[in-house]
Amino acid sequence: MTLTFHGAASLKLSIVTAVYNREATVAQAIASVAAQSYGDVEHVIIDGASSDGTLAEVNRHAHPGMRVISEPDRGIYDALNKGITLATGEVVGLMHSDDFFAHDRVLETVAAAFARTGADAVYGDLDYVAAGDTGRIIRHWRSGAFTPGRLARGWMPPHPTLFLRRDAMLRLGLYDTDYRIAADYEAVLRWFGKGGLSLAYVPQVLVKMRVGGESNRSLGRILRKSREDYRALRSTGVGGLPALAWKNLSKLPQFLKK
Repeated sequence: MTLTFHGAASLKLSIVTAVYNREATVAQAIASVAAQSYGDVEHVIIDGASSDGTLAEVNRHAHPGMRVISEPDRGIYDALNKGITLATGEVVGLMHSDDFFAHDRVLETVAAAFARTGADAVYGDLDYVAAGDTGRIIRHWRSGAFTPGRLARGWMPPHPTLFLRRDAMLRLGLYDTDYRIAADYEAVLRWFGKGGLSLAYVPQVLVKMRVGGESNRSLGRILRKSREDYRALRSTGVGGLPALAWKNLSKLPQFLKK
């Protein structure tokens, strides 16, 4: 594969936030993006017609680099697809409405990694933090370097830390909305297993995520997530039950102290 070098100074980044009824946390997500030292950033916020005070919070923290769309959607992956389609940056990253960047130079670090490596995607590590005390780390996800063999054994990069070139996403297809919980995993398998995209790993925590997300909110959702993960593995031809088993078992060390 031929890699094209892009200078960090010329790289525009688009951050997409899909939000629905997150009045209590969306302001921190917005502030986290706004505080970044990197200059060429747009923040696209897709609100699914929230019924609480989310949109008011978004508007209260509006700034010139933001674009806001508020209308009904068919779930988070539909909203993310909408945001990616509207984005104008060369590279797209996500900022979930419960998350925030680990420090104010994350995007500067990411842009430098793209410039240094010419990769199609850049990713890093993730900390899960307590919802009521974001200074307390519950789980540390050290992702490590990508290899096709690791992907076939259930590995994936932490989705909130993943930044991709927008043209590659559009070429290979966005999130499959037939998946309700695991469209991010299916997309990773498709992009890096079948699409052959190159990845660069930044060995530092890029994002802090509050515990209690969509995929692990209840036993029923955990079981549904496993079914969707298995379906994604089979549909992309990357793996099967052994990969699913390794994917779940590999999470156990993340609960140990660093």
